[in-house]
Amino acid sequence: MAAAGSAAEKTLHDAIAANKGEYLLAIDGSIPTKDSGVYSLTGGRSNLAMLKQVAADAKAILAIGTCAAFGGIPKAFPNPTGAVGVEDLVADKPIVNIPGCPPVPEVLSGVLAYFISFGKLPDLDDRKRPLAYFGATIHDQCYRRAFYDQGKFAHSFDDEGARQGWCLFELGCKGPTTHNACASLKWNNGTSFPIQSGHGCIGCSQPDFWDAGSFYTSLAGASATGWRNAGIAAAVGVAGGAVAALTARSKAHPTEDKS
Repeated sequence: MAAAGSAAEKTLHDAIAANKGEYLLAIDGSIPTKDSGVYSLTGGRSNLAMLKQVAADAKAILAIGTCAAFGGIPKAFPNPTGAVGVEDLVADKPIVNIPGCPPVPEVLSGVLAYFISFGKLPDLDDRKRPLAYFGATIHDQCYRRAFYDQGKFAHSFDDEGARQGWCLFELGCKGPTTHNACASLKWNNGTSFPIQSGHGCIGCSQPDFWDAGSFYTSLAGASATGWRNAGIAAAVGVAGGAVAALTARSKAHPTEDKS
């Protein structure tokens, strides 16, 4: 919006009136709620009041960035302003969360293109994120995944493993628990993404990522091997349970037709 002051306000009100019930509302940033939202004001009005006004006649809301989607860093402990994400305040409108700090631009473009082409919002996951972009973890799309499966991990940012491009799990990479398209779409027209640049994922597109612990502590504490072994043990346990169940069934029904 090129205008400012009263001209910008008029443009906003005119756009809402002319497209009542049909416009997409894009929100960037968390919303302070403590003390009636006085910690972020525009023209003397709080973000909280403005959100309630402009959301009332929206067809749907796009919460752009982790702050708008989940509260982000402003919501982190001790959260002195009472900052929250859009979904904590709006319950009667469809919401599409596009988290990321910052969000991947092509994800926003993709959601808008889908809406314009089909007249509806794309399929979402349980956190209201577009499945097409958040349906898999960064870990599952990462080119270093092969090294993870081989048990090859960098133990410092300048050791031989790091130079060989080995997995950054033991250096705190949160890729296994972070859903986003960073590893597939990358950044700057597909040039790179943090892991390709040598730094682990910090999980910035997940709720409460700032309070989840050190960016440099692995998800398994200190040992990536422990994380991998836990997964293997779980798989073995499931398989063992299935074998035990089949054995018990066979003993209970020895004459049952097995063809």
